[in-house]
Amino acid sequence: MAPQYQIRADYDARTIVVYQAYAPAIVDAALRAGRFVAPFSFHRMTWIKPSFMWLMHRSNWARKPGQERVLAVRMTREGWEEALSQAVLTTADPATLAEAAVHVQWDPERSPRGAALNHYSIQVGIGRHRIRTFTDDWIVSLTDLTPQVRKAASLIQAGHAAKAQRLLPAERAYALPRALENRLSSGG
Repeated sequence: MAPQYQIRADYDARTIVVYQAYAPAIVDAALRAGRFVAPFSFHRMTWIKPSFMWLMHRSNWARKPGQERVLAVRMTREGWEEALSQAVLTTADPATLAEAAVHVQWDPERSPRGAALNHYSIQVGIGRHRIRTFTDDWIVSLTDLTPQVRKAASLIQAGHAAKAQRLLPAERAYALPRALENRLSSGG
């Protein structure tokens, strides 16, 4: 059984994959440029999620208006951990949270059919004062997963969850330095 609060992700020695869902115009422009550009907003918080299933729940498998396209955003682990080191839990004092460059929220992990599981998945909100660092320094590549997402959703809807599972990214526990893990735990 998974620990109640654990980062699970697709990662290698140098990078980690986080997921985001956007409107087609944002994804098309980003893929053409090889990085986020307008109409992506650099003036508001952007949320990244290492849990593919949580993003599928949030975007309704890329069917929610404004979230019809899914990107795998490969970023440096150095950037990921730097963001986490600046994070404040969304359950913190409102004044502290308002000043934070990065927000962290834990939400129930989801099954392929959207059911809440007994463990939590992390979401990380990169504030507008750190977005340029995220987009210009931390991102290594962008990959459009929309066709794969649509195929997996169709398979799940048709009752072929095992076939759909083969299309889902492999995620495993991501170990953090102890001090960072303590900082991000639900208890603070």
